[in-house]
Amino acid sequence: MNNYYKKWIAIALSCYVSGIGAQNAATPSSRFKDGLKIYLNNDSSRYVQGTGLAQIWLRYNDNNPGSTVFGTPRSSSIDVGLRRVRYQVLGQVTQHIFFYTQFGLNNVNSISARKPGLFLHDVTAEYKVYKHYLSLGMGLSGWNGTARYTSSAVGSILGTDLPTIEEATNDVNDQFVRRLGVYAKGQAAKLDYRFSVSNPFPVQTAATAPGGSAVATLSSTNTAAYSTRAPELMYQGYLKWQFFDKESNLLPYSAGSYLGKKRVLSLGAGFAYQKDAMWYTMPDAAMAGNIDTIPAPLQQVGIDLFYDSYIDREKQNGITVYLAYLHYDFGPNYIRNAGAMNVANGTNASGSFNGPGNAAPLIGTGEVAYAQAAYLFRHDALGKRGTLQPYASTSLATYQALKDPVLITSMGINWIMAGQNSKLSLDYQSRPVFYRQTATGEISEVKSARRGQIVLQYQVAF
Repeated sequence: MNNYYKKWIAIALSCYVSGIGAQNAATPSSRFKDGLKIYLNNDSSRYVQGTGLAQIWLRYNDNNPGSTVFGTPRSSSIDVGLRRVRYQVLGQVTQHIFFYTQFGLNNVNSISARKPGLFLHDVTAEYKVYKHYLSLGMGLSGWNGTARYTSSAVGSILGTDLPTIEEATNDVNDQFVRRLGVYAKGQAAKLDYRFSVSNPFPVQTAATAPGGSAVATLSSTNTAAYSTRAPELMYQGYLKWQFFDKESNLLPYSAGSYLGKKRVLSLGAGFAYQKDAMWYTMPDAAMAGNIDTIPAPLQQVGIDLFYDSYIDREKQNGITVYLAYLHYDFGPNYIRNAGAMNVANGTNASGSFNGPGNAAPLIGTGEVAYAQAAYLFRHDALGKRGTLQPYASTSLATYQALKDPVLITSMGINWIMAGQNSKLSLDYQSRPVFYRQTATGEISEVKSARRGQIVLQYQVAF
């Protein structure tokens, strides 16, 4: 091609691009009118949005008896850690199609693996079948059942941590409460519902299974553990009746507080079921004393009440109350110890049943009552520096495997500087310490051995 034709082709392409630019130049800034949100059409009904969040902890922990860090005894610990880091990309790409992705990391402190990789939390594609009444989706998701905070919105947690006692299978047969599967959701009048069917992950691939091993093990007779057989499907559902303002069900995660901007009262109930998720051993008299391995289902049901409302709409002061009752059935005498972003990784001969660091008997077969409450001062209580939100929470669990109930309490205060985008929280938690009695085998609390931790958390989000 000679230079003459090249010249005219270049001029034609320039005119074409300039024409497109002139058509779109009318409102380029309006595409970004709500932060990191790009609108794909003029009426803003289609968009792609990005968000990010980090929760950074400065913590002092009074370690459980006998705790060690790589073999070195530590009666207490001070650490800085990345409790959660999240990035989300979501979009309404057509009238009916919505996609959602979330990736990030959790629990990075000085004793965790170096250079942790970001991993996928959610990847879902969803089709709106009929208005707000029914949407169907599939992928890696947290559309869980049982209770409100089985799927928590981490950016609006009331305290420094979500009610982990409602995340009963966290990272054992799920990926931080997410599984691959399909779901249905919708709202009809004041009813909000969700149902899901998913493939639980095999426990052999868990980063840390119960007992700290790569797979679940049967440690004693009539004591259930997660089965290492190929997992069956899990069925979950949660319904809630919304008496006042409606909450969004765009994403599966429930807010901890609306900071005086809404008036919400909801009554919910949910369930989770997985056939043969557990197993345990029992002597079989018919087999001349041989041990028989018996499968057992994983079954959970829960009811809860959430109230979050302004007292004065203009002042945006308000109260938050949440109450939940949970029934967990993981097979006979199942118990699991856990501690958020643990500060120790071993115990010596004087160790307790709790295990190292800040662990406690958190999940087991039995009954759980959970409550949290908060008061939010007016939005300008500190002038231009924001406002304060004191809170308290408690869980009381009676588990088959333990002689005494598990009482965990926490109290603290949030300094709300710029809504949930900039928040400083100070939290104190008290937890029990359990020992197994050598003579009887009973696992009971030693009242004088309770331990505590203090956390200062800064949350930044966009």
